[in-house]
Parts: sequence; structure tokens; C-alpha cells
Amino acid sequence: MGRLAPAGFVAVLAQEHVLPSLIADRAAAAPDRLFLQDTDGRELTYGQMQDRIMRWAAALAAAGVGPGDTVVTMLPNRLESFEIWLGLSWLRAIEVPLNTAYRGPMLEHTVNNAGARLAIVAPAYAAQFAEVRGALTMLERIAEPDGFIDGVAPATGLDPPRYCDIACMIYTSGTTGPSKGVLMPWAELFQFVTTMPADALGPDEANYLCLPVFHVSGKSGIYIAAHFDGRLVVRDMFSLTEFWSDIRRFDIKLVGLVGVMASFLMTLPEQPDDADNPLRSVMMGPLVADVDEFKRRFDVRVGTGYGMTEIAAPLASDGWNLANTTSCGRLRSGYPGYELRVVDEFDEPLGPDEVGELIVRTAEPWTLNAGYFNMPAETATAWRNGWFHTGDGFKYDEDGNFYFVDRIKDAIRRRGENISSFEVESYVSRHPAVQEVAAIGVPSEHGEDEVKVVVVLAADARDAFDPAELIEFLAPTMPKFMIPRYVQVVDALPKTPTLRVRKVELRSGGETPTWDRDA
Repeated sequence: MGRLAPAGFVAVLAQEHVLPSLIADRAAAAPDRLFLQDTDGRELTYGQMQDRIMRWAAALAAAGVGPGDTVVTMLPNRLESFEIWLGLSWLRAIEVPLNTAYRGPMLEHTVNNAGARLAIVAPAYAAQFAEVRGALTMLERIAEPDGFIDGVAPATGLDPPRYCDIACMIYTSGTTGPSKGVLMPWAELFQFVTTMPADALGPDEANYLCLPVFHVSGKSGIYIAAHFDGRLVVRDMFSLTEFWSDIRRFDIKLVGLVGVMASFLMTLPEQPDDADNPLRSVMMGPLVADVDEFKRRFDVRVGTGYGMTEIAAPLASDGWNLANTTSCGRLRSGYPGYELRVVDEFDEPLGPDEVGELIVRTAEPWTLNAGYFNMPAETATAWRNGWFHTGDGFKYDEDGNFYFVDRIKDAIRRRGENISSFEVESYVSRHPAVQEVAAIGVPSEHGEDEVKVVVVLAADARDAFDPAELIEFLAPTMPKFMIPRYVQVVDALPKTPTLRVRKVELRSGGETPTWDRDA
């Protein structure tokens, strides 16, 4: 018997809502309408953007890129970052945008795992690729974006990607192993857009993006602007000193902030004109503890939600109405039919106020991830029993409000970056003085986590070990956002009978002094 969809559902994402088609349609209807701006002064209309997208499609096709091919990119927040991604999409190729801090073993793993033959790399990151070039076994060519489409005519006769095609492959934090490439269909990426309240942005109004284009936050930023027939203003990265000047200069109405950004903004000295700004709406995740004061001080409304690269955003606040200052929202109703459970270790549902793992599924196909690229075992583990397992600890209350509690999976989140403790440990263990290491997240004064490593030293290194020298050892090859802030030396790591490290005990700190890099 066929399943009847609830009222309001659509069977599939309509083609006109798939981002490449959406931009093409807007370009045809109003080619001179402003679409993209960066804070350095460059601008593109919808028509200019569509022209450049199709020129990239033509140039990439001439370079041998075709359907299903993966192309690695390492690019800053520039307008070209969106052009290249969307140009690939018209070829039904898959962009693999890499974190610009990747280098050494992490860069080697991601490029090889992705199986890319072509990498498009901004000059600022060329040295990182040069360091590992000999180990990149499938990569044939590294190209710079500048000049790539010079003299190239726009491609014609191409069909736009469908809702079920892969929009991009984003590497997310490894937990018990290396980072994994998440295959994200267009129908899933669209769910980050539908999380936004209907009045989030009006036609010609501006969304502000200071989050990286190699994260889903950057991908959804341009999608939100196009969906609301608005424009996107792009800054290369979050700047505490430039944030409010950008908001005023570009008449920004909407911005998305990770919690630590909002926390930083609250540290600025209060000014009489703080509320005199055009900003109307802030999507914040997670909420800062003083969110009510944030709203009052800057005269904004705040919404929140919970999402992952693998599952989009199944939880959201009721528009701009927050249940309280700690909930990340309620289960979204309607398309695509999200279902959530908080379960125990056997996937049995738990009741209100009981802490367990959040698992997710949807009623409609292609609205969750299509697996981890070239990692069938990891895909099967995450998707066991017909549900996707987030690895995050949650609870919910009698009213249906959900609360993030902790990470069941072994990952750390620092200033908006998901960090694999496994990968931190891999870097630290290369130091000749380190016999064993465990990486954990510890609370930061700005919210989220700081990285701490607990090390057991080799017997002949205990007297001469200097934590500062360990940081100097890591700095040349380790991504900056992963470098530990705290180092603690112990005689032994606490372990289970099966020799797994008991990290819950390490988070208590113990009696051994901890070295603080920031101190």
C-alpha cells in the first residue's frame, strides 16, 4: 500500500527551487538586479552571475570535467567561490570545497579520498598543496582560479541539476577515524533555506555572509539570498571590528552567527547608538546565554535551530519566538517530514528529560545525506536501523523543545569549526616525546569548546618536555583552528577494560596542572 503524504507535502523539490535553476530564472527575469557584493567593492547582478557560472561550466568541461567527477577547491570567501561551485553543478560534477586551513596529513587524506583529478586552488594556499603534492596519488592538475575563464564563451545546451543530484561534498569532522566526505543532495541543502522564517528577508534586501564557503553555512548563505530574491554581501571572514560598519554600509537585514560570534559582539564596549542599525534578524546557533540582552542592545529579533551537514536542519525555533535561552527548537513540521528520536545505546526511544543520542530520518528521498564518499562501512554505521545517527547527545521536554547536551561522538567544536579529536591526536602523537595522547573539548569562556590534549610522555622525555615546544612542533603542519590551547601531562590515561580511553574522566581535569597557551 502506498504511503499518503501529509497535507502540505510535495513529492519532490520543484526544479525552480534548485539553486542553479533559481539563479538562471532570476537572471532571465531581472538580469540587472543586484545579487552579489563583497566588502572590497565588487558586485554582480543576477545576469552577470549567470553568465559567469556558464563560462565556468564551459571552461571546466574543456578541462575534462564531466558528470560525477569530483573537483577539489581551496578558495577564500570570494564571489568566484560560488561561480566555480555552480559552474560544476551544471556539469553534474561535484565540488569538494576544502577548509583553507587544511595541510599536511589532513589535506593529503581529503584530496586522495575525494579521488579528484583537478584542484582549483587560490595562490594563498598553493604552498599547502606543494607540501604534499607527491602524496596526492590521483591529482593530475592544480589550477588557479584567476584567468581560468578568460576568453571562454558561456556554455549552452546544458540541463540544470535535479533535486536528487549531489550539490557538493563537504568534509565533516572524523570521530573514530579520518574526516568523511558528506554527499549532500540539492534537496537536502534546500532544507537549510526552509528553516528561515518566511519574513527573514525581502526582495532586494541583503543577507550577510562572513562564514566560510567551504562549510554548509556558506553554501546556504547564497541559497537564502536567491530564494528570497535578495542579495548577498560577502566578507572573507568574521571581523569583530568591521561587523557593524558592514551592517550599516550595505544595509544588511539578515545575518547568521555561530554562538561564539554573538558572544564576541557582546564583548564590544556598549555604545549609545548600538540599536541604530539596519539589521533586523539574526539566526544564531547555539544561542548565547545573554540572548535577551543581545536582542535588546542591538534591537534585533533572534531565531535558532539545530543542523548538521549530514541532516540539514530538523529543529528550529518558532520563527523569532524562542522557547527559552537553551533550547535549539522544536521538530519542524511539513516537508520533508522529519522524524526524530532520542534513543539509548540499543536505539530504543527515551522519554522526556532523558539524555540519549539524537537520530533522524525523513519521509521524502534525497533530503538527508547520500552517504560518506568512498566510506561504505562508515555510511552503514551511521545509517543503521533505518535512521541516521547524529552522535549528539540530546534531551527533550514535555512541550517538545529539544536541548543539545553533549557530543556522544568524539568531536570538538571550536569557534564554528568541527574538529576531530582523532585527527588532533594523530598530529600530536607524531611528536617524539609523546607516548599516548587523548584530545578533548573543554568549555571556552566564549561558548563552544577549546582544544585540550592530555599526553603521556615517553620515559626519557618526562624531565625535559615543554608544552610550548609541542605547539611549535605542530604549527607548521597542523590546521590553525585545531592547535591545542591546553596541554596536560599525566602518568597514564584512564581506560575501559577494552582499552578505550575514558574521556569523561579526562574532562574533569584532575589534579595535574594544565598548561594554557593563551596564558
